[in-house]
Amino acid sequence: MSKIIAIFREALNGEEKEYTSGSIRRAIFLLSIPMILEMVMESLFAVVDAYFVGKISVAAVATVGFTESVVMLVYSVAIGLSTAATAVVARRIGAQEQHKANEAAVQALLIGVSMAVVLGLLGAYFAADILRLMDAGPEVIATGVGYTRIIFGTNIVIILLFLLNGIFRGAGDANMAMRSLWLANGLNIILDPLLIFGWGPIPALGLEGAAIATSIGRGAGVLFQLYILLRGLGVLRIGRRDLRPVGKVLRKLVRIAAGGAGQYLIASASWIFLVRIIAPFGSEVVAGYTFGLRLLIFSVLPSWGMANAAATLVGQNLGAQKPERAEQSVWQTSFYNALFLLFISIIYFIWAEYFLSFFSQNEVVIEAGALCMRIICVAYVFFSYGMIIAQAFNGAGDTRTPTWVNFICFWLIEIPLAYLLALQLEWGPAGVYWAITISESLLGIILIFIFRRGRWKTVTV
Repeated sequence: MSKIIAIFREALNGEEKEYTSGSIRRAIFLLSIPMILEMVMESLFAVVDAYFVGKISVAAVATVGFTESVVMLVYSVAIGLSTAATAVVARRIGAQEQHKANEAAVQALLIGVSMAVVLGLLGAYFAADILRLMDAGPEVIATGVGYTRIIFGTNIVIILLFLLNGIFRGAGDANMAMRSLWLANGLNIILDPLLIFGWGPIPALGLEGAAIATSIGRGAGVLFQLYILLRGLGVLRIGRRDLRPVGKVLRKLVRIAAGGAGQYLIASASWIFLVRIIAPFGSEVVAGYTFGLRLLIFSVLPSWGMANAAATLVGQNLGAQKPERAEQSVWQTSFYNALFLLFISIIYFIWAEYFLSFFSQNEVVIEAGALCMRIICVAYVFFSYGMIIAQAFNGAGDTRTPTWVNFICFWLIEIPLAYLLALQLEWGPAGVYWAITISESLLGIILIFIFRRGRWKTVTV
């Protein structure tokens, strides 16, 4: 037990900076622990905002929903850039090319800031039109246009928070990414009720207060990250000579980022289509599916932390000319992830109704959500390997492979199969859940097959 506590403390302190030698198991845990906590912190933003906004009005909740649907585009840009930054920075750190790692980080920031400015100006100017495009009613537009304008106008903090976390992960400074989100979430939790409902001399700003609180929280996290980078308090030490555009590196980052963003957009769009297929079965079934899916997503947050750790290990070890160690890191991480998700799937399979009862007391909703959870859990073991290997490809700089596999499994198989099983063969909602299970299992199998061929070891970034 004392050894586990010591490793946990070391991971939080970020004492280990070099992951291309020594125990692979130790490296996995030292990177995974802060990355898992980072993912949990990121999920808290949505939970906290939903809790306090829900106390304002139904129109306020609808505004957040409509705005977030469009802001997903911003997230896709941020995730794509973050993926590219992790891959390139990790490769340079592994090769012990400190200057080139600094250079890559700066180029990624230049791209991020440029895109954030464009998206921010367009989103803020067309805020009302965006809500109309999403078919929002007059009440929602009147209530929420200020919220939408603030969220889009300050989207630079969203992009930079994702991007800087990707840079720190690539450098092996996972604890810095974790700490920035602790700061951001702490401020958001404090400011949300103060700015929404007012307190003492602070006026009640309503829904706009939620947007301001979120932006301030994320902004504080970004300032903390930039302070660490510019003061050289972590692995990367950015100096004046690094603050210049480098065309070759910019083009490389854009190419890798396009694949990373594509993966996210393809996966996100598939869930939208699945909701449309489930919708005819009634709002209670949709609610059960939504609650069940959120529980499933929350349970895999530690898995995403391990997947991000695998991406860093692959990038750094390829940079150090140790492809076999990179491959071994992926198989070990996948095995640990499979054990974890097998444990989670057993718990959900037995006690699905119990967990769903925290969200709703409606028996139809609970029954629909439990069916969703039990069927999808069947794919968890395959999914555990698929998510790790997909991130391993990303860490190697090969974002095209998982993008194409996502497209085939989600758009060419999952969506048509869900329509066929649920509506044509009249399996009902279970048809959609089995389509998800089959496509996720197939995705894992395909990625394992491609990964074993080893072409990812020769990707240059």
